[in-house]
Amino acid sequence: MKIRFAFVFILLACSVTPSVCQESQTTPQQLASTELPKPSQADGFAIEQNEHGVTVSLNGEVFVGYRIDDVNKPYLWPIVGPGGKDMTRTYPMKDVDHEPDNQRDHPHHRGMTFGHEHVVSGTQQADTWHEWITFGGQQKGPGNAPSVNPRIKHIGKIVHREFTTLSADPNQAVVEEILDHVSPSGNRMLTEVRRITFRVEPVGRIIDFDQVLTASDGEVKFHDSKDAGLSIRVPANMAVDSRKGGKILNSEGDHDRDAWSQPAKWCDYFGIIDGEQAGIAFLNHPSSYRFPTRWHVRTYGLFTANPFAMKSFDGALRDGTTTLSPGEELNLHHRLIFHSGHPGKVNGETEVDGENEVDIEKAWRQYSQTVRP
Repeated sequence: MKIRFAFVFILLACSVTPSVCQESQTTPQQLASTELPKPSQADGFAIEQNEHGVTVSLNGEVFVGYRIDDVNKPYLWPIVGPGGKDMTRTYPMKDVDHEPDNQRDHPHHRGMTFGHEHVVSGTQQADTWHEWITFGGQQKGPGNAPSVNPRIKHIGKIVHREFTTLSADPNQAVVEEILDHVSPSGNRMLTEVRRITFRVEPVGRIIDFDQVLTASDGEVKFHDSKDAGLSIRVPANMAVDSRKGGKILNSEGDHDRDAWSQPAKWCDYFGIIDGEQAGIAFLNHPSSYRFPTRWHVRTYGLFTANPFAMKSFDGALRDGTTTLSPGEELNLHHRLIFHSGHPGKVNGETEVDGENEVDIEKAWRQYSQTVRP
């Protein structure tokens, strides 16, 4: 079986084989991270390490921050799109006035990240989709929450082990690393290689994620769960439920709520940011596991490519639990395009009216011809 992912995460460099380094406790209020340092290079791409992880810059301005020291897994935030627009929700990393209270839900929806709610290896079970604070714990540990919510005892971690590539030139930046997925008790369950590539094309700013998960320490089961996969939380104003013009459209012509759980080559979430139309096109490569993936995309703003769930999405489908034998790999590939405008057509038919149309179907065809790492 082949299955590939694509992301980039960075965690504080602590040696992790079967056990993980201990993290200090933090209060739930300590959600905001310090501002990223301004990059020094002003031409093309640059990568700089800082106290929180890595900053990828483009022409001297921040493109993406890769946060490695906040919670139980790495995440990308901020992500800056065309015109300097923030392309994710800022909560819970920072409280801002333009995000209403009804958009301050699900604190584990941090920027862009990857996790799975129910992974089992031997007697070990781990949930890396949620965080300790989801169930009343502290930001970096359970605290006394197990007496309130027993689900917190299953919170696992995705821990950075080492970088194998950190490179940048005028045309792109690349980060590749090795990570360990560990159980709540600190035992390694599987290893992961992630490669993330940052580029700019006429269609928009691009992040490619290529990922390999390996059952390095015995059999691994990824249970059928809707809360799993590569995920981004869209800006508050872009969410359909905010009623400010946000929309969802996939490659099969499904709109808004009808796009949830449906298989599609690509899905686009778009709306108005700072008075201008912008969107996030999420593309699934043909060589990715269970292509075309199903989409855990919600009108409140969650946007996830989830190849792990079947029956959790549709009771008429078979159980989609994925089992890796010892040493077996699982590969996934995705591309995210942060673009201006909207995806107007699907299969040549107009689905969205308006100016500044972006041809996402063409962008997917071009992506589908690439050979992934």
